Amino acid sequence: MNTELFLAQKLRKTKGKTFSSSVINIGVASIAIGVAAVLISFSVLMGFKNTIKEKLFSMSGHLQVRKITLNQSFDEAPFSNSLAYQKLLEENENIASINAIGLKSALLKSENEISGILLKGIDQNYNSSFFENNLIEGRFIDFDPGSYSKEIIISETQRRLLDVNLGDDLLIYFIQQPPRARKVTIVGVYSTGIEDIDKSNAMVDLNLIRRINEWDSLAVGHSEVFLNELDKADETVNQLYEVIPQDLEVRQVSKMMPAFFDWFNLLDRNIVIVIFLIVIVASFNMVSVLLIMIMERTPMIGLLKSLGAKNGLIQRIFIANAIQIIMKGLILGNALAISLCLLQDRLKLIPLDPQSYYMDYVPVSWDWLVFFQVNLATILIVGLIVSLPTWAILKITPVKALKYKE
Repeated sequence: MNTELFLAQKLRKTKGKTFSSSVINIGVASIAIGVAAVLISFSVLMGFKNTIKEKLFSMSGHLQVRKITLNQSFDEAPFSNSLAYQKLLEENENIASINAIGLKSALLKSENEISGILLKGIDQNYNSSFFENNLIEGRFIDFDPGSYSKEIIISETQRRLLDVNLGDDLLIYFIQQPPRARKVTIVGVYSTGIEDIDKSNAMVDLNLIRRINEWDSLAVGHSEVFLNELDKADETVNQLYEVIPQDLEVRQVSKMMPAFFDWFNLLDRNIVIVIFLIVIVASFNMVSVLLIMIMERTPMIGLLKSLGAKNGLIQRIFIANAIQIIMKGLILGNALAISLCLLQDRLKLIPLDPQSYYMDYVPVSWDWLVFFQVNLATILIVGLIVSLPTWAILKITPVKALKYKE
């Protein structure tokens, strides 16, 4: 057995209650609590970011292809959603799906209330997998290939504003010349928890938008593009510009909603500061533990030196002891973090106010690469810092050490 590891093990298993044994337990607890706090912070932060991003992207896609225009209104300039155009986009490996969309501003009127709305027209090829998690009641629109569906999906916020329920009828007033109105039935209610979206968006048949705008059967206002890997968004945008017509542009939704994504960056900076402080506190706790162990074992250090042991060997004994304490703390910290995250993920024990946090419970994201990186960083940072107090061993002489009174 390695000499350093053997002696380090004997140090930890010394019979009798010593002061350093209690301090070692405190050191293990500080590492465990620090690691658990970092892992839980990462999991919750990533959960918040991923949940909000999913809600944002579910209503708008990752990219949008639209006609270049100086028009600043909600009414879009149409372009042809031809099969050739669709094929060009679908040939890109990073594109998961493409949805034909048409937007139209209007007024929704119930029996007693009226509200402004932005209608989002979709067709029978719409990929609802990204949206269906938002649907809290009812069903999706049944499309009529020969005409247009007279159904609408509104948000929970709009349902309260208009004082309506599932199955009720609404009148859509299109403010244009000449004014037009259409009667639709509420078949679904969604909720993203993001007030700006829920208050102003409803979904109808794209053919209704085409009929009102007098577009042809292939016309769309824009195309929603969902990506397989969001990290490759810039690369995909450049690739699309090489194949789409020159009168079209590609816009990233993340740049269309800067307020949310600036907030995400602010969260990243805050969590880095918190993690740095936690690791520093844990490191200094370990420094204190090691100094106390060295002070308590001063006679042993003197005896080892009198027997010819080099300073480096004695230093490695205490460093090996510290690393084993760190590893024990890591195991306990990981177990604690995973247990608490699992309970929250499955049981939703901690609720939130949706109006403030855009969700009704604390979300948890499982990123095992982050878990590995946190553990590795803790071992490296704390391991390097705890080597500092071992230099005190160099100043201990055998004669003074053997006279040391415990």
